[in-house]
Amino acid sequence: MSTASRLAVVSALVLAVAVTVALRRDNASPASGAPAAAAVALPRLVDLGADNCIPCKAMMPVLDGLRREYAGRLRVDFIDVNKSPDQAEPFRIYAIPTQIFIDPAGRELTRHLGFISKEDILDTWRQLGYHFTPAAKD
Repeated sequence: MSTASRLAVVSALVLAVAVTVALRRDNASPASGAPAAAAVALPRLVDLGADNCIPCKAMMPVLDGLRREYAGRLRVDFIDVNKSPDQAEPFRIYAIPTQIFIDPAGRELTRHLGFISKEDILDTWRQLGYHFTPAAKD
């Protein structure tokens, strides 16, 4: 093999590694640091709050219901800003509770400040072009 051919092969390998590293870095989830590609990419609702905040406490049954009813179609996460400030920091919030609507690629679509009902959350998703159907009951 000629020197030019070896150089071309090495260059192609270096480029492939660089692209792979860049793609993995871009797919990292801001809240967990885990690669998003490891799981099925779903639309995501992130609620940032605290367990000692009254409106945040009122959100818990709403989030739990969404998590159960739309399992496999919608990812619902809660981040306690007091217990996990490092996970909350990338979202740059200034009030709690804050709900952030994120597309499957990890881009923020919109956010809401304060308590929001399940119906209003689903309506927001519909306005963003997502139509979720509840899980079938056994």
